[in-house]
Amino acid sequence: MSVNVERVLKTLGDDYRVIDASGHILGRLSSYIAKRLLEGEKIVVVNAEKAIITGSPENIFERYKEKYDRGSKEKGPYFPRHPERIFKRTVRGMLPWKSRRGREAFRRLRVFMGVPEPLKGREFEKVDVALYEKVSKTQKYVYLKDVSEYLGYKVKV
Repeated sequence: MSVNVERVLKTLGDDYRVIDASGHILGRLSSYIAKRLLEGEKIVVVNAEKAIITGSPENIFERYKEKYDRGSKEKGPYFPRHPERIFKRTVRGMLPWKSRRGREAFRRLRVFMGVPEPLKGREFEKVDVALYEKVSKTQKYVYLKDVSEYLGYKVKV
């Protein structure tokens, strides 16, 4: 299933920020994005599959597999396998989801794997408080793409 990127971006209008998630820590970047969404900004995230999750790979894979297996196939709760959907779910967890303000903030977020064609020439933001090189001292980490592949999604960018 392919996504019509122009149509998706048109729903945001013209005044949106583009953030490149490659080399950023998933949790830190998600909390930063959630805060900006609550302030009323419109944000587009590219290269979601290149976000980093720090920690022991065995523990990370086990934790995400547990989330994915939770619930029943008929009733849920459902946990995504796609990297961009896992990213959106992480941001959603940091928003006040049961209030109208949180749901409206979540509608101002768009996440893509790779860099879509209409965004190729644009300048991307880097978030210094979430960059792996600047904040993390651990050598243990996993890319979001690897977690998705572990859950059974075939990542193709």
